[in-house]
Parts: sequence; C-alpha cells; structure tokens
Amino acid sequence: MRSREELYAIYIIDNESTIRGCAKYYNISKSTVHNYISRKLRTRNKFLYYAVCKVLEKNFKERHLRGGEATKQKYLRLRTTMN
Repeated sequence: MRSREELYAIYIIDNESTIRGCAKYYNISKSTVHNYISRKLRTRNKFLYYAVCKVLEKNFKERHLRGGEATKQKYLRLRTTMN
C-alpha cells in the first residue's frame, strides 16, 4: 500500500501534472499537495522526490506559454461574441 505522498508523486509523474492539477484530481488543496511533496516525500522516497521535481521544473519553465495561450483563447472568444 502506498502512502499519500507517493500517490501524489506518481500521479504528477505519470500525467506530467502540476501541483494544482494533482490537487484538483484528488479534491484537496494545493498547499496540502505541496506539503506532502516537498516535506514528507523528500524524507521518505528521494527517488520519487527528484522525479517529481524534474516534472515540476519542466512545468514551471512552460508556465508562461500556457498563460499566453489561455489569454489568446480568451480574446479570440471575446472577438467572436462581439461580431
């Protein structure tokens, strides 16, 4: 049986998810996921911890691209509703 922090880590790694996405999937707060990953997982399973850090670092580097795409889609929707 896996611990909660391992479940969250495996979900993030398998789905290349963000902390926010993991929290939404498990219906818990982002701070809870962050605490389990950053504090508990680090001491219990270093292999999973570093694998999660790699995914989260990738997501962090791509964050500005996702935000820009969301803004683009927002204004495209506004333009089509005004016409």
